[in-house]
Amino acid sequence: MSLDARAFWVVAPGRGEIRSEPLPTPSSGDVLVRTRFSGVSRGTESLVFTGHVPTSEYQRMRAPYQQGDFPAPVKYGYASVGHVEAGPETLVGRTVFALYPHQTQYVVPAAAVHLVPAGVPARRAVLSANMETAINGVWDAGILPGDRVAVVGGGTVGCLAGWLAGRIPGCDVTLIDLHREREAVARALGIGFALPAAATGGADVVLHTSGTGAGLATALALAGDESTVVDLSWYGDHLVTVPLGGAFHSQRLTIKSSQVGRVPLPQRQRWTTTRRLALAMSLLAEDALDVLLTGQSAFADLPSTMATLAAAPPATICHCITYE
Repeated sequence: MSLDARAFWVVAPGRGEIRSEPLPTPSSGDVLVRTRFSGVSRGTESLVFTGHVPTSEYQRMRAPYQQGDFPAPVKYGYASVGHVEAGPETLVGRTVFALYPHQTQYVVPAAAVHLVPAGVPARRAVLSANMETAINGVWDAGILPGDRVAVVGGGTVGCLAGWLAGRIPGCDVTLIDLHREREAVARALGIGFALPAAATGGADVVLHTSGTGAGLATALALAGDESTVVDLSWYGDHLVTVPLGGAFHSQRLTIKSSQVGRVPLPQRQRWTTTRRLALAMSLLAEDALDVLLTGQSAFADLPSTMATLAAAPPATICHCITYE
C-alpha cells in the first residue's frame, strides 16, 4: 500500500501545479481514501486560484483540510469522492464523500468521511457540497408553497437551488441566465427559463447566484414589493455596485446574505452540518441532476484546467476531475 500521494496546489495567483507528498500512516481511527472523482466549485475556487480572497477572510475561508495559506501556496478544495482502502471494517471498500482538496489519496479521521448513499453514483456525489449550499440558500429564503421564485445565475448552486425550490408544492420557479443553453438544463430540472431581458418581475423570492454585480442588479429588478433577494454569491475582493436607487426603497426590498458555513438560525437548534450534508447527499439520487455534470478532465491536467475555468466564460456548470 503506497503512502505517497499527488495533490493540486495553487503555487501563485493564476498558477497551479501537481505536487508529490507523503501520507501519514493511518491510525486505528483513520481511513485511507483513494480518490475517484473531485468537483471544482467554480466560483470559490476560481477566486482562490486567481488570488482574490480578501485578507479579512483568510481564516474564515479556510477549507476543512486546507494546507498552506492564502493567497499561495495553498491546497484548497472540498468536494472529493473516493474508495476507502484502509480503516474500520465497516468502511473498507465503501464509497465516501469528504470535504477534502484535489488529491489522489488522503488520510483523515473516519468521522470526516460520509458514506455515499447506494442510489447515488460516485461521479454525481461530487455535487454534495454545492447541494448543501443550495439547501442553506433555500432555507435562508424561507420559500413557501405557491411562491414565484426567480433564480439569477445558472451555475451549479443556482441550478440546484432552482431544482429544490421547484419541488416545493405550487412554486413557479424561473432560472435566469445570460446563456441560452441553460434553457435545456432548466427544462431537465423541471423549472422555467428566461434570458435577463425577458424575465418577468414581481417575484416573491429572488435567489442570486451569478457572482456578478450585473446579476445582482437583475435580481433586484425582478423582486416584487417587500420581497427578499437572497444573495448566495461570493465576490472575493471584487467590489460590487449595488443599485439602491430607483425602486429599492419604495418597494421596501431586502437583500439577505446566505453562506453555507452556518446553518440558518431557524434550523440551528435541530440541524447540524452533518445532518445537512446527509440530506444533501440523499437528494442526489435524482438522475436528472446529471445534467449539471457538463465538464470532465483528468487530475494530471488540473493546473491547466483550473486556469481555463478561471478565465473562460461559464460554459461549464460543474466540472468533474477524474483519477486513475
